[in-house]
Amino acid sequence: MIKPFHRPRLWLGAWLLLVAIVIVLSLTPPPPLPPLPSGTDKVEHFLAYFVLAAGAVQGFAARRTQFSIGVGLIALGALLEVAQASLTVTRMMDLHDAIANALGVLVGLITTVSSWHDFALRLDQRRRGNL
Repeated sequence: MIKPFHRPRLWLGAWLLLVAIVIVLSLTPPPPLPPLPSGTDKVEHFLAYFVLAAGAVQGFAARRTQFSIGVGLIALGALLEVAQASLTVTRMMDLHDAIANALGVLVGLITTVSSWHDFALRLDQRRRGNL
């Protein structure tokens, strides 16, 4: 069940758009970037999946739903690593990326016990009060 937002479809759509962006970026050729320090991509993986999991905490009311989405995100991260190896020629599977994805999800889910767990709902309600 989604939280009681003024425009729940907008919030759900924004979160689903983020999921889609992660999927597309995982399966398309990487953009040309200047040389980065070794391991930087692991931080990117962690942050991407942290945002997805924390977004689920922001959007969905029930902890059971949040947990289920977290499990799904961990599975998505692992499946995308396999897809990179089998469906692309510009990407390769990396177990360390899948671990970074999973850790990002776990830390994102921990936000459910923080004071930030309803930040988007409070923002939505504040904005609704100003309309």
